Amino acid sequence: MARTMIGQPAYVLHARPYSETSLVVEMFSRDYGRVALMARGARRPRSALRGLLLAFQPLEVAWSGNGEVHTLTKTEWQGGQALLSGKALLCGYYLNELLLHLLPRADAHERLFSAYAETLRRLAENPRESDLRVFECALLRELGYGLTLEHDADGLPIGPSDAYVYEIERGPVRAEGHEPTRLVKGKTLIDMRDGDFSDPRSLAEAKQLMRVLIAHYTSGKDLHARKFFMELQEL
Repeated sequence: MARTMIGQPAYVLHARPYSETSLVVEMFSRDYGRVALMARGARRPRSALRGLLLAFQPLEVAWSGNGEVHTLTKTEWQGGQALLSGKALLCGYYLNELLLHLLPRADAHERLFSAYAETLRRLAENPRESDLRVFECALLRELGYGLTLEHDADGLPIGPSDAYVYEIERGPVRAEGHEPTRLVKGKTLIDMRDGDFSDPRSLAEAKQLMRVLIAHYTSGKDLHARKFFMELQEL
């Protein structure tokens, strides 16, 4: 028997063409996580869905069916979210890529859904790099890859002035003979724990650490938004 879901808050993560008239839309829903929905007729010129299935806009959707791809049966725009542009738009695409690569389908994460919505709101107001770091930490924590930031790998408290190397699956290890580029100050780890990126050094070191961790958990997949942003910085 086909299952029916109604009144579900969701965001569009990605859409790809399917046949001449339809789309397969990857959505991040509040109670069912990432879902793939068939939007029949969405590519037709007069389809009402064309103006609704926009990324970064809060929607309420309904779907039905079994299997991996369900059928989208209703879409309503909820409003309240400003359109992203410029740097904010690129940051939004980066968030979506992270969710597409790391979030399994049908794995609900209500707190992560709220964090995503809040990050979009912040990006629309004033895009800041610190918002991306906060979301990255929230994403890894929700998926069970949370960083060890309370103590080092030996169970000792993090020393703000000490230098560490963060070993994946183990945690911070006091630096002894490691390459300087891999080092992270204890203060950075503490600031990451507290979500405080007001210190430029903490922000820079957190960015490098998160890049290594995300590359590991995505099996080294290229993130197009990050690559594009780096190319813009070079220009």
